[in-house]
Amino acid sequence: MTAILLAAEEEPSPILPHTSEIILGLIAFGLVLWVLWKYAVPRFEQAYKERTEKIEGGIQKAEQAQAEAEQALHKYTAQLAEARADAARIRDDARIEAEQIKEELRAQAQEEANRIVAQGRAQLEAQRAQIVAELRADLGRHAVELASRVVGESLEDEARQRGTVDRFLDELDAVSAPARN
Repeated sequence: MTAILLAAEEEPSPILPHTSEIILGLIAFGLVLWVLWKYAVPRFEQAYKERTEKIEGGIQKAEQAQAEAEQALHKYTAQLAEARADAARIRDDARIEAEQIKEELRAQAQEEANRIVAQGRAQLEAQRAQIVAELRADLGRHAVELASRVVGESLEDEARQRGTVDRFLDELDAVSAPARN
C-alpha cells in the first residue's frame, strides 16, 4: 500500500493542476487582463461614453424639438384665433355696410319716387289747367253761340264775350265748389 501511495504521489492529479501551470496561467491571465485594461477597456469606455452622449443629445434635441413644436402650435393657434376674429370683424363690417347701402338705396328710391310723383302731379296739373282752359274756351264759344241764338243779338265783341263767359264760369265754379267739399 505504501507503494501505491508513493506511486500515486508521483503521478499528477487529474483534479489539481501542477504548480508551474498555475503560475504560468496566472501570468498569462494577468497579461491578458493588463492588455484588455490598457487597450480594450478605454475603447469600450469611449464607445459607451459616445453612445451615452448621443442618446442624451438625442433626448435634448427631442425635448427642444418638442418645445419648438409647442411654441409653433401656440403661435399657429394664436394666428388662427386672430384670423377668425378678423374674419368675424370683416363679416360684421360688411353686414353693417350692406345695411347702410340698403338704407341709402331705399332713401334714393324714395326720393326718386317722390320726385316722379311730384313731376307726375305737376304734369297732371299742367294738363288739367290746359284741359280746363280748352274747355273754358270751348264752353265760352258754345255759350256765346247759344246766347246769340237765344238773345238774337250778335255777341261778336270779344271783350264782351270773354267777360260774359268768365262771369258765367265763375258763377259755375262758385256753385260747384261747395258740392265738391
